[in-house]
Amino acid sequence: MKAPFQAQVAALFEAHFKRLYRYMNRLSGESELAADVVQEAFVKLYQRGSLPDDPEAWLISVAMNLFRNEKGKRSRRLRLLTPERGEQTLGDPPASPDEAAMADDSRRNVRAALQRLPERDRQMLLLHGEGYRYREIALALKMNEASVGTLLARARRAFRETYEELSSAP
Repeated sequence: MKAPFQAQVAALFEAHFKRLYRYMNRLSGESELAADVVQEAFVKLYQRGSLPDDPEAWLISVAMNLFRNEKGKRSRRLRLLTPERGEQTLGDPPASPDEAAMADDSRRNVRAALQRLPERDRQMLLLHGEGYRYREIALALKMNEASVGTLLARARRAFRETYEELSSAP
């Protein structure tokens, strides 16, 4: 006998929240935004009232759409705010002295290399890095499963070349 819908959603949350959160955190670079987006994806699943055929791929797609929407909102806000207000409202906190450490340089280079890649390549690498299977990646990114391996290999090569270029720059 099938578990009630609420129990199924709770089980999905327990099984997939952390991994989807890590993916969205790496994609966005903002832990609070990632948590909000993933929670909202689960809320939308619950509000849907029934499970899709592949709940995990559905959650990934919904979370990515929510993230894109939030990025668009932020971009519009920045255009509407004056540069001075934007600095006061959305500026980054001052850098700490520890940021000069080698680990921080490496993280910055990884993020910069990822940002230079096309969005699909970046998403494939991050999803694969979180352990999603080719089938799940294909469903989430609306691509042919047979192409994922080849496209992932190309994305890895492009990332490696970009990362090495950034790491060797003065």
